[in-house]
Amino acid sequence: MGETIVVAGSLAARPYVGGHTWVFLQYLLGFRHLGYDVLFLDRLEPDMEDGQRYLADVMEHFDIPWALFRDGGREVAGLSRPEVVERARRSVLLLNVMGFLDDEETLAAAPLRAFLDIDPGFGQMWRELGLHDPFQAHHRYVTIGERIGLPGCDVPTCGIDWVTTKQPVALAEWPYARGGGRRFTSVSSWRGAFGPIEYAGRTYGLRVHEFRRFLELPSRSPVDFELALDIHEAETDDLERLRRHGWRLVDPRAVAGDPWRYRDYVRGSSAELMVAKNLYVDTRAGWFSDRSACYLATGRPVLAQDTGLDGLVPVGEGLLTFSTLDEAVAGAEEISGAYERHSRAAREIAEEHFAADRVLARLIGKLGVS
Repeated sequence: MGETIVVAGSLAARPYVGGHTWVFLQYLLGFRHLGYDVLFLDRLEPDMEDGQRYLADVMEHFDIPWALFRDGGREVAGLSRPEVVERARRSVLLLNVMGFLDDEETLAAAPLRAFLDIDPGFGQMWRELGLHDPFQAHHRYVTIGERIGLPGCDVPTCGIDWVTTKQPVALAEWPYARGGGRRFTSVSSWRGAFGPIEYAGRTYGLRVHEFRRFLELPSRSPVDFELALDIHEAETDDLERLRRHGWRLVDPRAVAGDPWRYRDYVRGSSAELMVAKNLYVDTRAGWFSDRSACYLATGRPVLAQDTGLDGLVPVGEGLLTFSTLDEAVAGAEEISGAYERHSRAAREIAEEHFAADRVLARLIGKLGVS
């Protein structure tokens, strides 16, 4: 066996969410393409059988070794505990997404443990407020919030020297395809797992709090807008507003409930509309969606709400940013009016800035991994 990189995260607890699954697959497939052996680790409560089956199906499809800690680590599915500990011991990196893996024996065995922050701002503010410290037991700290630690970003660093990285895309799994039509789409959650945060005299909100600013977009644009939106049926007022303003809503489990349907949904779109969480926008975190990187890779232009992206990635062709409703309307008109040019530029941005080979080679270099 060659050198091993272990990726740990919460996949089984969110089965049938294709985009979330791809977050981990991009790293696993990317590291493997760079020549590393890979291992995926997860944990789950014992009564969530659907999650284990889903995890097994996905990992076995991509021929990725995996293990699932259950019942507080007293049970291990997939590889055995001794196999997991041994692979961790001879690994060159254990990348712990949001610090989800908490098995002490496995963590202690890994020579280099790196925390990967994919929800920048939440963990840092929790720690500063004394609510929760997700950063313990790691040697290095990585974030996709590329402006953390820079002037103008309001995410606290917590005294940590953050290594920044872009989201990787395994381009072989996301080939360019000619597109067209007039359907801008996205796959997202209305609220998500975390609530708003009050920090330093301000309240930082969620995607819902930003989306309400752009409700009129479909009625003012020359294109159709469709959302594969995870929104609770009790959100009756917001659902009525969305439909009244012309948003088409589809069930995300039906159209993107596994990695393959999710990929087909992205490829079947003409472009993406990316509305970010209020926390990302107001802190100027420099966050960019893993989903948007997938759209770019397939040649689907992205109209993205600005989170401080200037200077981090090319904007203007293939990727257009907006902060106001008028800018979003203008961006949709620009993309639809020169679609082929923006489509080609989208793929070029993905190849230059989000290709897993480039992103992950740069990341392991920053971490000092051989």
